[in-house]
Amino acid sequence: MKLPRRRFLRLAAGAAVLPAMSRIARAQTASAQAYPSRPVRLVVPFGSAGATDITARLVAQRLSERLGQQFIIENRPGAGGSIDTEAVVRAPPDGYTLVMTGQFNALNAAMYDKLSFNFLSDIAPIASIIRFPNIMVVNPSLPPKTLPAFIAYAKSNPGKINMASSGSGSSPHIIGELFKMMAGVDLVHVPYRSIAAAMTDLISGHVQVMSVSTAASKDYVLAGTLTAIAVTSLTRLEELPDIPTVGEVLPGYEASSWYGLGAPRGTSEAMIDKLNKEVNAALADSKMRARFRDLGGIAMGGSPADFGNLMAQETGKWTKVIRTANIKPE
Repeated sequence: MKLPRRRFLRLAAGAAVLPAMSRIARAQTASAQAYPSRPVRLVVPFGSAGATDITARLVAQRLSERLGQQFIIENRPGAGGSIDTEAVVRAPPDGYTLVMTGQFNALNAAMYDKLSFNFLSDIAPIASIIRFPNIMVVNPSLPPKTLPAFIAYAKSNPGKINMASSGSGSSPHIIGELFKMMAGVDLVHVPYRSIAAAMTDLISGHVQVMSVSTAASKDYVLAGTLTAIAVTSLTRLEELPDIPTVGEVLPGYEASSWYGLGAPRGTSEAMIDKLNKEVNAALADSKMRARFRDLGGIAMGGSPADFGNLMAQETGKWTKVIRTANIKPE
């Protein structure tokens, strides 16, 4: 059968493209197999010695050991984490510049209208790493000692309970606003310049309640200096098994900080898969998981698609909270 000229040309063009595509695929596979052939830069949004920095260094050390090249931490604090993310968005998508992404990116995407990048489309997800639940703590002088009693007390005293945070738009603030919305209570937000300053006033009784990271609050809870009435994770914490989750009282509530590994958009799928495999292997190590528990965190893991779904879900979730509460950055 004689083919029409136009159809013949289309088929011929398609046949010519196949070898080229095959060569590209082979080249990408070979590049991923050789990767990394030089040191890799891992950009971290906060200063050294904090839980995020320690997490990044633990993961970088394991990746260095497993892949035979140094994964070098570069701390770039400022602008709520936007500076480091933008630096990575502008970097070549060659696998040699990575970034610690997290809840802060989702919050920034909701609060800032003029970011120079799009978190969800400009960052390629590699793997989720760690989740940091918060503990909802109250000053011991406050009468209620359980979450149901606290909600009832707050409803009986609208506008009379002060809720501390480390600043307008900070994670403790946003987490607290979600609680207010779901519990139907009126708490007065009192922003501070740091967690340390907020904790000082919470302990002294100038403010009455705050949702704060396990790393910052657990020792005070164990010492009896503060009273824990709930944890914000989906499940109870191993180290505080008697403290219920907020979700046990308010079904569907979950709020925690999380961090994962990302790369510039356009980084090859083969490289991303290789990094994902190595991150998951590191997270499966019992010593690594125990170290994360010491930091107050919970090891995560999963596929790049799993992490991408988390990024999208969290961005949508906190965008609703921020716009409903009309929260503006400081």
